[in-house]
Amino acid sequence: MKSIFDTVSFDCSKNVTKSYSTSFSAAVKMLGPKIRQDIYNIYGFVRFADEIVDTFHDYNKEELFGLFEKDLENALNNKISLNPILNSFQHTVHNYSIPREMIDAFMKSMKLDLHKTVYKTTEEYNEYIYGSADVVGLMCLKVFVNGDEKKFKELEHSAMRLGSAFQKVNFLRDLKADFEDLNRTYFPNTDLSKLDEQSKNEIIKEIEADFHAGFEGILKLPIEAKFGVYTAYVYYKKLLSKLKKTPSMEIKNTRIRVSDYQKVGLLAKCYVNYRLNLI
Repeated sequence: MKSIFDTVSFDCSKNVTKSYSTSFSAAVKMLGPKIRQDIYNIYGFVRFADEIVDTFHDYNKEELFGLFEKDLENALNNKISLNPILNSFQHTVHNYSIPREMIDAFMKSMKLDLHKTVYKTTEEYNEYIYGSADVVGLMCLKVFVNGDEKKFKELEHSAMRLGSAFQKVNFLRDLKADFEDLNRTYFPNTDLSKLDEQSKNEIIKEIEADFHAGFEGILKLPIEAKFGVYTAYVYYKKLLSKLKKTPSMEIKNTRIRVSDYQKVGLLAKCYVNYRLNLI
């Protein structure tokens, strides 16, 4: 029965989320039960694409990405895939009418990571951010509003800005790995080999503006989604706060993280704020 295969596929997407990101997995658990699985399905898809271009160094990444792209096309067209991650994703795509242009934009940005290492202009940078982060936020928003197009349009800009904030925090946190291991420079007009406090603070100021715009949308989210998204927001804000306090030279040489102990404290704080209607 296909229902059994779908269940196995959904479990795979959930396991991918739990294995690759304990922080995001914790945030998903704070979502309403009816929408959790679809967010797992989206995350599993974007994680697999990202893994191909970022970590499979001993294999032909371009060939693997091409195969993944073909399997994705078939999954979307046939509404089934023997790749359980793509089978889960196509289910969510069709169930919530996620536009194909969002998926295409994401795949375009991922494909850039196969060869492109420097983003010299703001236009290139913004296009990459849109495909790699903004549209992921929009896919999740499609699930959160459950077909309410008016609500989607109202929250579209905030969802994109929040996605941008999360991605830029990741860029700053992973500066060492991106620059040294992958030879990538995402931030335009910034010499990462000579990153100073002024350059770091300009990047942080940009991220803080994204967070501000994103938070306005969190306040208007449906009840099923608000707590989970707020939890992710608080975690990334904490990470940004730690990056802000870390000297630029140290950011270039180590990966800043939020400890498990701090994560528990943040979750408790989020829960209290949520229950007291402070968000």
